[in-house]
Amino acid sequence: MLARCSPTLLSHLRSLAAATAAGIRTSSSAAAGNTEAAHSNVALANAGSARLPVDGLTLQHFLRRGAAPNQHEGAAASAAVAAATAPGQPARLAYIETYGCQMNVNDSEVVLAVLSQAGYGRTDDPSAASVILCNTCAIRENAEAKVWQRLGFYKNLKAAARRGQRPPLVVGVLGCMAERLKQRLLESDRLVDLVAGPDAYRDLPRLIDIVQGGESGSEGGAASGRGGRAAAMNVQLSADETYADIVPVRQPDAHSAFVSIMRGCNNMCSFCIVPYTRGRERSRPLQSIVEEVRMLSEQGVKEVTLLGQNVNSYADFSTRPAASGAAPAGAGAEEDPFARVYARGFRSVYKPRRDGAAAFAELLDAAAEVDPEMRIRFTSPHPKDFSDDVLQVIASRPNVCKQLHMPAQSGSTYMLDRMRRGYTRQAYDELVSHVRTVIPEVALSTDMIVGFCGEREEDHAASLDLVASTGYDQAFLFAYSMRDKTHAARHYQDDVPEDVKQRRLAEIIATYRQVLHRRQEAEVGRRHLVLVEGRSRRSEAALTGRTDTFKRVVFEDLPIPAGYSGSGDGTPDGSLVRLQPGDYVAVEVTAGGGTLQARPLARTTLAEFVAVHGSAAPLQLFGPAAGEQALESAAG
Repeated sequence: MLARCSPTLLSHLRSLAAATAAGIRTSSSAAAGNTEAAHSNVALANAGSARLPVDGLTLQHFLRRGAAPNQHEGAAASAAVAAATAPGQPARLAYIETYGCQMNVNDSEVVLAVLSQAGYGRTDDPSAASVILCNTCAIRENAEAKVWQRLGFYKNLKAAARRGQRPPLVVGVLGCMAERLKQRLLESDRLVDLVAGPDAYRDLPRLIDIVQGGESGSEGGAASGRGGRAAAMNVQLSADETYADIVPVRQPDAHSAFVSIMRGCNNMCSFCIVPYTRGRERSRPLQSIVEEVRMLSEQGVKEVTLLGQNVNSYADFSTRPAASGAAPAGAGAEEDPFARVYARGFRSVYKPRRDGAAAFAELLDAAAEVDPEMRIRFTSPHPKDFSDDVLQVIASRPNVCKQLHMPAQSGSTYMLDRMRRGYTRQAYDELVSHVRTVIPEVALSTDMIVGFCGEREEDHAASLDLVASTGYDQAFLFAYSMRDKTHAARHYQDDVPEDVKQRRLAEIIATYRQVLHRRQEAEVGRRHLVLVEGRSRRSEAALTGRTDTFKRVVFEDLPIPAGYSGSGDGTPDGSLVRLQPGDYVAVEVTAGGGTLQARPLARTTLAEFVAVHGSAAPLQLFGPAAGEQALESAAG
């Protein structure tokens, strides 16, 4: 049993939450925009989009395109912070636009908290803002291209502010793209005034003051001399920054929340820019995470997603005497430094040091224990860190969701070696088989890259085979785009022609869609526990939510029994209720497709549903599908 956090720390966390929550509401479009992108069954690289210029050139060709993109293009969405300002003083308004992964959404919530404490007010309208911040992604070329186009639009807003004789608008770039391009952003035709890396968010109020003339000099990465107006930059990576003491600004009525548990990545995959933009791995203290989860439970949140660039490599050494960090693989006398830590057959380019640490399995178990009615998810993991202790926690805790992201990247052992993934195709296949044995109801998702440096047709065929044989319920599929600073950029040639990349991408998408169609049709007749999110976008008469296995479900909004027994007879007194966002509902799937159609059976609780079925995602079939299954079994 985990010892509870000290009353002093808990009081501090709650006071921070109260201070930032008062009068604060972040725009739901930030999470919604990112969620739609992250939840798409297929993520495509846009072959027709403009390419970034070679590093060091100007960005004029992006600006000459003229038309400003839609505010909510791609994964971009707005988020704003509200805070009381002194009576009679003009509000300083901030607008934040978020691109990329769930980690960026959570980082924007941290930024909102920092700005709130500095007295910034909110706006959902960039034309009304005094500060515009783009929290960016650098993982692929297309992600950066969208940001450059958006910065061209903000250049027009800056010109409009000058024409209207309003105070100069400050435009800043945050996150991974800021860390990757650094000074080049400030030199890009005055598009950007401020650049801050992922570990510099505490410094944002000072950096903004530098640009606005509130602080002189060039201390701490500030730069001046662009026609008299200062620019500011802080892109220093930290070995220990986790923002553990900052309570992110979230929607007061949200039923789901992200909780960052670690930052950075040590894996050094040859294609990946993340270690260079996010730094080395460091983990938050376990107790601070558990207390944040507890606080969210008290606020009525029903689903928490634990976040990290390599989330299941979490290791907290804060309260235990042990050497943390990583050493080169092969250092020391230990014969196999990976066997006690990783899944069987997996390695890494560094020697893991986890002795004495509170590892991910312990954290996952502790978070699940806080509230048995709160779902726990996590992303993004690495397959190597799905050790048996982690799998046992997932299998044994009903409120830990049975949906695992297992990014394979390729189905070819040759390509996996070039990618420096640390495993073979055989090891990956054996891990998938082991996961399905331990967690029979599990749903798997993956990332796949086609056209990586040196990929041959036989390697591509192996990737098609992996997608066809594994049976993923979700896949994010991309054509490779080289990132500078990476191992691939330094040692390989991007030698697969673009037309070949796009042909291979189309083939792997087609293969995945065939698999997905079969798996979605196999859902008919299954019963699921669904967390209600709200109205369906396609019909006001329908509600939508997600299963424990992360499948989108749509069902009719009608009065249903207030309790669930599994029989469909309702409650003894016959009482009926209407579902509300945040409720759990038992449903029976009636049709497959990209989004499952279902019949609502009864409002329920997680514990009540699991007591009936033994799982939040039981494999048993009901209704006509059960009869068809019985006939097929008898015929066989």
